[in-house]
Amino acid sequence: MRRIAITTLILILFFTTLFPNIGHATPSVSAKNAVLIEESTGRILFEKNAHEKSSIASITKIMTAIVAIESGMLKEKATASNRAVYTEGSSIYLKEGEKMTIEDLLYGLMLRSGNDAAMAISEHVGGSMEGFVHLMNEKASWLGMSNTNFENPHGLDSDKHYSSAYDMALLMSYAMKDKEFQKITSAKSYKSEQRSYSWQNKNKLLTMYYKYCTGGKTGFTKKTGRTLVSTASKDGMNLIAVTLDAPDDWRDHMKMFDWGFENYEMESLIKQGQTTVETDSQTSLTGVIKEDRLYPLTNEEKELINKKILIQEQEQYENGDKIGLAIFSLDNNRILEVPIFMSSDEPTEKNFMDDFISIFKKIFRLG
Repeated sequence: MRRIAITTLILILFFTTLFPNIGHATPSVSAKNAVLIEESTGRILFEKNAHEKSSIASITKIMTAIVAIESGMLKEKATASNRAVYTEGSSIYLKEGEKMTIEDLLYGLMLRSGNDAAMAISEHVGGSMEGFVHLMNEKASWLGMSNTNFENPHGLDSDKHYSSAYDMALLMSYAMKDKEFQKITSAKSYKSEQRSYSWQNKNKLLTMYYKYCTGGKTGFTKKTGRTLVSTASKDGMNLIAVTLDAPDDWRDHMKMFDWGFENYEMESLIKQGQTTVETDSQTSLTGVIKEDRLYPLTNEEKELINKKILIQEQEQYENGDKIGLAIFSLDNNRILEVPIFMSSDEPTEKNFMDDFISIFKKIFRLG
C-alpha cells in the first residue's frame, strides 16, 4: 500500500509540474479589493469586492494626469508654490518659485509619484487645487465612476477621497486610449532638462517583474496600504488589473494577468465590411459594419454566443443612415451591440415595390 501511495504522489507531482494551469480556477489574491478587465470592451474577467468604496492613495494620480494632458497645457510652465513644495509624502523635490513644464511634471507625477508635482499641476491647470479637483470629479462623473470622489490630486488620505477597484479600472481603460498618457505610463525612466539625474519608474512590474506589462501606477499610505493599477498586453489582448490594500500586489497582478491570458482570447464577433440584412417587409438591404469587433471569451463561451439583427424600419434610407443593430448575447445577457449603417451603393428607397411604382409612373407619365 505504501508503494502504491508513493507512486500515486509521484504521478500527481509529475502531472502538476507538466500541466500546472489545467482548469479555470480564479486566482487567489492578497488584495482586499481587486478587479481584472479587458481594456477595449471593459469586460470584467475577475473581481473581488470590486465596487466597494475604498481609499486609493497615489493611484489617484492617474486622474490627475489625464485631466492635465487633456488641458492641452503640456508645454506651459507651472510655478511651484509654497503649498506645492511643502505637500507631505513622496516628492520630486521642487523648490518654491521653480518653473517646470506640465509635461515634465507629469513624468515626475507618474514615475516618482511626486505629491509636489501633483499640486503644481493642479494649481496651474485648474487655477487652484480646489478648481482642479472639481475637474477631476466632473471627469469621474462623465466616465461613470459611481463610487468615486476626489478631494485632492495626489491621494493623501481623506475620508472624502475614495474610489473602487472597478472605477479605477474604468479610468485606466479611458486613459490608455490617449497616446501621451501611454507614453508617460510606459516610460521606465525620464530625465528633465532641469534635473541632473533621471527619474526611475516605481512600477516594478514594468521595470523588472513582468515582461508583458505596459504601464501603471503605484500607491501607498500607512492607512490605505498598497494600491496598484497596471496594464499588460499579450497576443492581441490588453488587460487592466487593479488591487487595493494588497500586501503582495506585484504577485497579485502577475497571477491575474497570467490567468486572464491563459483563459481568454479576443474572438472576432463581426468583421468590418458589407453585410446583407432582411427587413420585416421581406426586403434585403446592404448594410455596412464600420470596424471589426472583438470580445474576450473562453473556449467554452465561444460556442454559446447568440447573434440577432434588429432593423429600424423607415420610409426612406439615406446613405450613412443607421439602419439597425447586430446584437450579441451570452447566457441571455447582451455583451455587445454593433451599429449597422446604410451602404453607399444601396438604393435609398425602402423596397422593390416602391421603386417599381416610381419607374412605372415615369414610363407612362402618370406622376
